[in-house]
Amino acid sequence: MSDSIASVVSYLESHDAQYLEELIDFLKIPSISALSPHQGDVRQAAEWLQERLKRAGLDDARLVETPGHPVVLAHYGHDPRKPTVVVYGHYDVQPVDPEALWRHPPFEPTIENDIIYARGASDDKGQVYMQLIAAEAWIRATGDLPVNLVFFVEGEEEIGSPHLRAVIESHQAELQANFAVISDTPMYQGNIPAICYGLRGLAALDVRIDGPFQDLHSGVYGGAVMNPAHALAGLIQSLHTPDGRVAVEGFYDDVAPLTATERDAFARLPFDEEAYREALGVPQLFGEAGYTPLERTWARPTIEVNGMWSGFLGEGRKTIIPSSAFAKLTCRLVPYQDPDKVLDQVIAHLHRHLPPGVRLTVTRGDSAPGSLTPLDHPAVKAAEQAIQAVFQQDPAYIRMGGSIPVVVDFQDVLQMPTVLLGFALPDENFHAPNEHFHLRNFRAGAKTIAHFWRFASEK
Repeated sequence: MSDSIASVVSYLESHDAQYLEELIDFLKIPSISALSPHQGDVRQAAEWLQERLKRAGLDDARLVETPGHPVVLAHYGHDPRKPTVVVYGHYDVQPVDPEALWRHPPFEPTIENDIIYARGASDDKGQVYMQLIAAEAWIRATGDLPVNLVFFVEGEEEIGSPHLRAVIESHQAELQANFAVISDTPMYQGNIPAICYGLRGLAALDVRIDGPFQDLHSGVYGGAVMNPAHALAGLIQSLHTPDGRVAVEGFYDDVAPLTATERDAFARLPFDEEAYREALGVPQLFGEAGYTPLERTWARPTIEVNGMWSGFLGEGRKTIIPSSAFAKLTCRLVPYQDPDKVLDQVIAHLHRHLPPGVRLTVTRGDSAPGSLTPLDHPAVKAAEQAIQAVFQQDPAYIRMGGSIPVVVDFQDVLQMPTVLLGFALPDENFHAPNEHFHLRNFRAGAKTIAHFWRFASEK
């Protein structure tokens, strides 16, 4: 197998110029899923990827139609002696506004100092293509792959993947695998390769407080009725203790504590708390007592106010008691917390703390649980060995504070764990002007993925 991987790496290196030309062609397609005038461009990107997968050696590459943009689905190998891996990614991209802030036109890829600038360079076309060329290099250099592969690439990730779960449910037989791998995440700061093994989930709700039948004159009625804005402010305040801990009864019941190994691993990561504070522009950091900023954002649950409003917001002053007040809340949840249970707890807390004289209406929003891949899972160990082989260093084991819905879908529908193995850098401007991808990491990422499949086949 060592001879095989050497030939695969050699193939990648000898075809570097071709791969850069093709990556540029892929990035030129303005596949902005959020904007209806680009519907045809999104399909063009799907068809480009379908054809490129066929040329790589995945003969059954096809488009799976949805009510929105298609999913690209392709297979290689059905050998029951080999593990099967699902490669997920997305070929759609974010809008480019404000375009005036781009150094180069966003769909005219430009390479400067071995960095490629274009929308989608790192999120996620560059990383999807990186997975593709790793597969092609194995097939062309050795005639086979050490694993069975399923490419599953969607065109709606940037608009919330509204049709993806239905596709997963209707294609369960084709998606059965030992694990999935996603390259749509960053490395740790400073170019440190990372394996992400945990994501937080989400539970959202909208809160409405109603008082009098209409806005009232604050001089005539002030002191006689409860002000809905005051009531809302009090409810929001009641959700936390002064030291930042969530005060909702039962909120932490199902939260698994961080292990000593995890806390030690997080503590050994390079992290400048003062630089972090300064970059955020806040006078001091704040959060749940007893935990570091990394622990709070990666592995502790939260309740956050995303927006709140009430009364007169125009220029000048209008002396009223508003009739209503509103807030949007989200909970970031850690693995093992049930979103429905947490929403029940938060709603019960709001009713218990509702002051007299107002009415409360709560509307549930989107929700998804967190996810966790065990550190001793064979896929995680294979990823560790692959990083060591290419980068000559141990990976950082990290969690992420955000959510990736497809990871939950794979977990719920297919009972399949996911390894998040991305090679972008945190400051490469995903979703912002001047998105870019360091080509050294594009090349190293392709080699790491090639090694990853080799080590996965040996587990």
